Amino acid sequence: MNRVILIVMDGCGAGEAPDAARFGDRDHPATLLHVKQACPNLNTPTLNAIGLFTSAGDGQVPAGLEGFSIQYGRLQPLSEGKDSVTGHWEMMDIITKVPFPTYPNGFPTDLIQAFESEIGRTVLGNKPASGTVIIEELGDQHVQTGSPIVYTSADSVFQIAAHESVIPIDLLYRYCQAARKLCVSPNNVERVIARPFIGESGNYVRTGNRRDFPLEPPHNLIDDLVAVDHRLVEGVGVVPELFNHRGFADHPRSKNNGEHFAALQQAMKTESRFIFANFEDFDMLYGHRSNPAGFGTALEQFDIDLHSILQLVNDGDLLMLTADHGNDPTTPSTDHSREYVPWITIKKSLEGGILSCPDLLGMNQIASTIRHHLGI
Repeated sequence: MNRVILIVMDGCGAGEAPDAARFGDRDHPATLLHVKQACPNLNTPTLNAIGLFTSAGDGQVPAGLEGFSIQYGRLQPLSEGKDSVTGHWEMMDIITKVPFPTYPNGFPTDLIQAFESEIGRTVLGNKPASGTVIIEELGDQHVQTGSPIVYTSADSVFQIAAHESVIPIDLLYRYCQAARKLCVSPNNVERVIARPFIGESGNYVRTGNRRDFPLEPPHNLIDDLVAVDHRLVEGVGVVPELFNHRGFADHPRSKNNGEHFAALQQAMKTESRFIFANFEDFDMLYGHRSNPAGFGTALEQFDIDLHSILQLVNDGDLLMLTADHGNDPTTPSTDHSREYVPWITIKKSLEGGILSCPDLLGMNQIASTIRHHLGI
């Protein structure tokens, strides 16, 4: 039985896209290459061998892996966006042609007033901000008043931060659901995100209880897979949330790369024909926080995990590695970056071998490849 395992290395862009400047990226982002340059002793033998850094422009000739047939290259995104939703959607055959609204000056007054009326509380913030910075700035006031912190970023997001002892998790999720219902055109924000935190004044820390509430996705490859095969798709990490859980098996959400690795191992023991996994720590913990050393350490651990994953690849399996966007921790920006994404395909093969592939247009090349491999 043929099967596909798609792993998204969140934020691991493979070099500046031709339209990067149009997306505000004028500092020439190249996430993987710049992280490798910033970490000269980076120990990633498996990622080196499969051509990940070669695809990102480091100039090395990858050695390949015995027993596997490998192709490596890059995909140029087509969608009007540089975030996880547009990236994952494009992989599944949804091209976002009209950009979702962003709010460099905060959300409009009528939207905020409607939200405050819905939840029965006033809000703090209402401006673009780093999530860690804004809870340092407004955390004490939030704890004193009980008012949730609302903020956005360069992406189309309506984020709600709250201390877990002030606004319990379930209530915070209900606030997000209320915001989701209000965020309709022209304020059809792409994602509402719960951002809970804990701690004391001067030492607030975000927890792993984040939850995303995106717009309902259009019809896509996952719908086709479920319709044809009648078996649920296995999703790891944030992936099911990005598609409103439609078509995915119901499992608790894994919250960090270590948990994602364990969940992926478990998913590879099921009979599902498609496993869609996101490893988010590169982006969430290190890209957004301008920490190339931490990014490099995460790549080293992922390299170890990937070696174990390869041992679970069977005949008939297609393993693919890619990214949803860039997030270069070496540039002044702490936002996502418009970059090519790496695209590595791996199959078991007695002959082995590794081939480079030219840059291709569209992350929906992934959907086409899945359709072909699974006969959809």
